[in-house]
Amino acid sequence: MKKSLMFMIVVTIVTLLSFSGCTQETQNKLGRAIQNWTGTNGVLEVYAGDKLVRRFMKIDKLSTAVSTDGDANRPYRYGYGVLDLNLNDQVDAGEKRVYFEFSDYSTSYIFYESPQK
Repeated sequence: MKKSLMFMIVVTIVTLLSFSGCTQETQNKLGRAIQNWTGTNGVLEVYAGDKLVRRFMKIDKLSTAVSTDGDANRPYRYGYGVLDLNLNDQVDAGEKRVYFEFSDYSTSYIFYESPQK
């Protein structure tokens, strides 16, 4: 075998063994880091009953907020996406990328940055 092929096999085996020795949470964090690096082009839709009221597009990730001291998760998730103002499932001229967050509580709400800036 060529040295470069043998080297790639060894690196792959070492990587797999290292990854399998991690806790599930560490594996999840590594997976999210890879996903964040590659992007996902996600869409978040917000409904009031059966009516679509907001759509955020081109979201690369959703994150869970962490408390200031870093010990516990906060009860909301957040991200950045393009606010689809006319709900036509396309990013049109004038539609801007905004910050948004939504609650884990039973009270339905979504907070987002005004694109009018």
